[in-house]
Amino acid sequence: MDGPPGASRRRVLVAGGGAAGFFAAIECAQSDPGADVELHEATSHLLAKVRISGGGRCNVTHACFDPRQLARGYPRGSRELIGPLSRFGPEQTVEWFRVRGVELKAEKDGRMFPVSDDSATVVDCLVAAARQAGVRIFTGSGVKAVSRIAGRSPNRLSVSLSGGGEDLAESVLIATGGGRVPKGMEIAEALGHTIAAPVPSLFTFNIADPRIEGLEGVSAPCATASVRGTGLRETGPVLVTHWGLSGPAVLRLSAWGARELHGANYAFTLCVNWTGTRTPEQARGCLESERAERPRRLASSSNPFGLPARLWERLAGAAGIPAGAPWAGVSNERLRSLASQATECELAVSGKSTNKEEFVTCGGVRLGEVDMATMESRICPGLYFAGEVLDIDGITGGFNFQSAWTTGWQAGRAMSARRLPGAAGT
Repeated sequence: MDGPPGASRRRVLVAGGGAAGFFAAIECAQSDPGADVELHEATSHLLAKVRISGGGRCNVTHACFDPRQLARGYPRGSRELIGPLSRFGPEQTVEWFRVRGVELKAEKDGRMFPVSDDSATVVDCLVAAARQAGVRIFTGSGVKAVSRIAGRSPNRLSVSLSGGGEDLAESVLIATGGGRVPKGMEIAEALGHTIAAPVPSLFTFNIADPRIEGLEGVSAPCATASVRGTGLRETGPVLVTHWGLSGPAVLRLSAWGARELHGANYAFTLCVNWTGTRTPEQARGCLESERAERPRRLASSSNPFGLPARLWERLAGAAGIPAGAPWAGVSNERLRSLASQATECELAVSGKSTNKEEFVTCGGVRLGEVDMATMESRICPGLYFAGEVLDIDGITGGFNFQSAWTTGWQAGRAMSARRLPGAAGT
């Protein structure tokens, strides 16, 4: 490890060894090579979320290059992110990684991954870039508290580290994420910031229902999921899991409804239209045509909606149609019941599960208390925020990492430009 920095060097301390923290530290050190930039991670694992993201492939960003359109993917922070995304968005992210040897590819749904399909490619790139820029990295070293220094050094902050001792810095970045123990939010609150209480976002729904039990891995390619009694509604793939339902439509629903569903203690009625956007009447018309055109085919194994065979069998059974019944033997009453099962299937949700190993929170430092052009606190000069510690969170598909790159890049650039105490003009 390097020795103590010279007294005349700019001191920048980054709390949090995740995506936002690394990006900020790299940008700051590159923009001001004379600065002493330290990155402190409380655990022994750097870039933990980057490693597990996208099933170990790392969903780096989303292939949407219009800032206003991209900002619509953030249930919290949408309006405030338009400016930052205009300065450093997916286009800049792709180029940033490209010049460092990491090529990204876009998939049909807009998600962007390294061509290696291995998150280690992204992790290694960030660590190498940080070391090359001169960032000093400390693991097992968390930030416990930050305080202002009055009097002789009004432009400096005092930092208390978990390993013991105090440190001084002109700039301190809090990029500790949301997580289950939001330490960064506690630090911000102690300095006078308002915190929107963190609650989970991007989670799957726990459902015990015979219509989906045992169908793990079955997916409806285009379904509409909604929460009864609310305006929450999303259309997209819905996946059956061991615990209930997941997939893009469910995850987006959980993001937009994070606070509302938390308030309901995750006990609510989910309505699923397995056919997408068809009404019960339209579905019944399709089924009547199926019955008229294919009277001898088994109703439980023939459907006009392109649904998975095993799911269709369950829906037919729930409508009271015997497994061996041909379409000709299905009464109008059973047909109406099947149309209802296909388009307005009600399922009781009784809890949530984390999406894979990822954990995303809604909530954090109120954005009105942060200068979104620099990510500097409006309450405590010299204090900066980036990433999920802010009241920003996105839907699934690379949006959360993009906000980490964007806010981290802005904070790093702003910290590098901040004047030293006593410099001319201060």
